[in-house]
Amino acid sequence: MAPLILASASPRRKELLERLGVHFDLRPVEIAEDAGPSKDPQIVARRLARAKAEAARLDDERAPILAADTVVAFGGRIFGKPADAAEAREMLRTLRGRTHEVVSAVVVMPLGRRSVIARHPLTQVTMREYGDEEIEASIAQGYPLDKAGAYGIQDEFLRPVERYEGCYCNVIGLSLWAAIEALLKAGEEVDIESAGFLPQCATCPLAHS
Repeated sequence: MAPLILASASPRRKELLERLGVHFDLRPVEIAEDAGPSKDPQIVARRLARAKAEAARLDDERAPILAADTVVAFGGRIFGKPADAAEAREMLRTLRGRTHEVVSAVVVMPLGRRSVIARHPLTQVTMREYGDEEIEASIAQGYPLDKAGAYGIQDEFLRPVERYEGCYCNVIGLSLWAAIEALLKAGEEVDIESAGFLPQCATCPLAHS
């Protein structure tokens, strides 16, 4: 049986999927990550994740495919990855001290099919009141430039998040529990008992849904 394809260039998604012990091939795809007219983060993230899966299907007609996309939403705006340091600065200033939504849609395209199984959990994230100098130090390291909303919840340098409600892995870029549900529904094998979950996964609301 053909191994699962992970259609993502994100090292964080690769690391998270490896925790599930699933055998997969990494095959990043290029799509235009344009949010489009919708302001609903779940619709936007799901559409972009599906577009990645469809792009991967063009290169492989048979293998099962997993793709994901993360968006940040606040005040009627959709925040993807910043185009440059100036946009990263503006995003981090906009989000600090406020609560926003993060959606990481995960889609699985089963073996030999073009239809998808999709999950798009939402996490509420409240940022702390970090200073401008902290923003500049983070940008100088190049940390925000490949992340939706210009930050990572796991960033030990900036430590931008004060608190969150929902799935922790969802904010990193791939909800493990959502991925497990989609993979199992697609007929893929996942050994949950031996999975290397993060400590936060034990109290994740998706683990008991």
